[in-house]
This record gives sequence, C-alpha cells and structure tokens, in this order.
Amino acid sequence: MTTQFIPVEEVIKSAKKRGFKTTPDEAPAEDYHDGIFELEKEGEWEVQRVPEPYVEVETKYGRKKRVPLEHTWHHKSCGQCGHIPGYSTSVYWLNRALGYDYLDPKDQTSCTAWNYYASATSNPAAQAAVAMRNFAAAEETGYFPIIHCGTSFGHYKEVRHELIHHHELRRQVRAVLGKLGKKMVMPEEIVHYSEWVHVNRDKFAEKQVIDMSDITATVHPACHYHKLIEEDAIYDSEIYGNQRTAIISATLKALGINVADYSTWYDCCGFGFRHILVSRDFSRSFAVQRKIEVMKEEANPDVTVTHDTGCVTTLDQSQFAGKAHDRKVGIPVMSDSQIAALAMGAHPYKVLQLHWHNTDNKPFFEKLGIDWQKKWQEFEDQVEKIRKGEKEYLTWEDADA
Repeated sequence: MTTQFIPVEEVIKSAKKRGFKTTPDEAPAEDYHDGIFELEKEGEWEVQRVPEPYVEVETKYGRKKRVPLEHTWHHKSCGQCGHIPGYSTSVYWLNRALGYDYLDPKDQTSCTAWNYYASATSNPAAQAAVAMRNFAAAEETGYFPIIHCGTSFGHYKEVRHELIHHHELRRQVRAVLGKLGKKMVMPEEIVHYSEWVHVNRDKFAEKQVIDMSDITATVHPACHYHKLIEEDAIYDSEIYGNQRTAIISATLKALGINVADYSTWYDCCGFGFRHILVSRDFSRSFAVQRKIEVMKEEANPDVTVTHDTGCVTTLDQSQFAGKAHDRKVGIPVMSDSQIAALAMGAHPYKVLQLHWHNTDNKPFFEKLGIDWQKKWQEFEDQVEKIRKGEKEYLTWEDADA
C-alpha cells in the first residue's frame, strides 16, 4: 500500500510556519492529570479511573493517555442522532462485533456546547454543571464515558481546564449538582469515540471482509478534536512525523486504504457553529471551495473521512449547493466508525444508514464490489414489515442478517 503523505520535513516546516509547537520541550508546563488528582486529594471531587482493559497512547507532546476498550458509557451526539444516525449505530455495531461490554444511557443530557459556542447565551457555571452532571451519571452506572461528538469532547476539555483553575466555579457547580443529588466526578481522561476507534484499528483489520486497498481517502481532522486543548489529542510518529493528529489516518492505513494529502487539511470544514446558524451560504461555500474542491483537484479521493458530527454533516450536505452551480464536487463523506464497520461487513443501510447522506455514494460502493441495489432492497423489505405493523423497529438481529 502506498500513501500520498507529503515529506515529513515539509510537514514540520509548515507546522512551524503556523506557529505550532512541535516538540515535547514545547509542551505546556501543566499536565491536567496532576490537577485533577490533586483536587481529589483535597476533597473537591472524585476521579473516575479508566477501567481495565485499556490502551495507553501518546498525546501531542508524548504524555500518556488511557483509552478504555470496554465498560464504556456512550455520550451520544444530538447532531448524529438527528441528522446522521448511522454514525452512532456504527460505533455500537463495532462494539458488538468485538464482543465489548458497553452502555447506551437513557439519562444523558445534551452538552449544550452549541449554545455556548454559537450564541454565547449561557454562562460558565451552567456549562460546567451540565458536563459534571453527565460525568456523575456515567460514574453511577459503573461505566466510563466515551464522548461521540467532537464539540462535546472539546468543550468538556475546556470545562475541565476551567474547573481545575477556578475554585469559585467549582463552588457554583457543586451547588447545582447538590440540588440534583449528584456528586462532583471528574473522569481520569476525557475520551473521544474516535480515540476508541483508533486503539481498536488492528482488531477491526483482523475482522475486515471487504478489500479497500484500491480506495483513496482524504482526512478532515475535526477542529474541536485537535485545536482545543491540543495537548490532549493523539499523535503518532508514523503519521506525518507526529505533526498532525494520528486519529483517522492510522485507522484508514490499518484498513489498507490509501491516505491522500491535500493543502487545506487544517481548515475548518465550514461548520464553524455561528457560521452555520447565521450565514449558512458562507458555510456551504467554504465547505465546497476550501475543502471538497481542493480535495478533488489535489487528491481526487473516493471518499473523505472525518470524526465529528458537524464535519460529516457540513462536508456532505453542502455539496448539493456546489453541484447546482457546477462546482467540482461529488466526494462521499463518512465517519471513521462507518468506514471501519463497512470494511467489516456492516450493512450500508441497516447499520451505516448511508441513505441519510446527501452526496452520491453508489460509485464508491461499486468500486468496493458492494451490490448497493441488493442491499437497498434488503433494507426496504425490513421497512415494509415495520409499515405493515409486523415489527416495531429494526433490531440488531435484523442488522446482522
């Protein structure tokens, strides 16, 4: 398998030009682990430890982060559940395929970070209380939180930083949680689902049934994953010389996919929170002209893969507007969980629910040798049974059939 990575020297040169810190010596002096455990000693909160089995990975500056394999409490994404449900079901399907114990909680609340980033109508105490309420709910079940949404992940890391440093904020949050009957609980790590995908990539490859060696993919790393509290993102010396996050790229390489580079990899997908609310045409234009068209011209991939709700939505759903104006679009967009599940034989409609996606993915299926017409009919047969009242909904057994 070949990869179209640009030379490491050029990546480092570009990173330094942007002002990136590129070596462990440039790491922030503070390690958040020190702060959360010190506050536990002082009785400010409890720290929920990462359960075994877990995998230790290196973050941007060589520090260790523990990612649990199972006993995970899945903090769902409102955007995934509402717009791209196959994103979440793919995560669950992967857990089931590996025989992992996990929990889909019924009492999770939204992180409300969209409110924070897009409208600025909330306040630090309210935002932190929502985060800590969800952490407490996870701890009560004995399962460890895994965050599905990149926005929630980035926001919760910022909340952790604020709570470590501001006693008055902790006091305000403790008062709110007291009224809810909840404890102050801080997870040992704040873990994004794509980090869980990353540490399981070789296990996925072992169960892979669809050859993807002829597939070329581009990667969009989510801003809220690697730009917020950057020292907490996973890096690997074998991926762009440790100068870009290893998330997604390492998973695609494990599945035998050719990872192609393009010049605007660092740019936002166009979602931008406030942009998508108050200037949607700007978001769509940015997604098409700064991302999709550049990928098309420089790499011409079969698919682009990302790992956040807003990124999948914006890169996929914006292409219809570009198509209407004869722009160079037409790249299917998937999450890393979806493409990993597809490689392992998950049903493209029952599990991945790719019919919710906007951009035509049929040529991608055909290149993989997947009979999408047959798969669609299988899905339609199940829908017809639901329509006739023969069953209430699709089950995991239906998905595996």
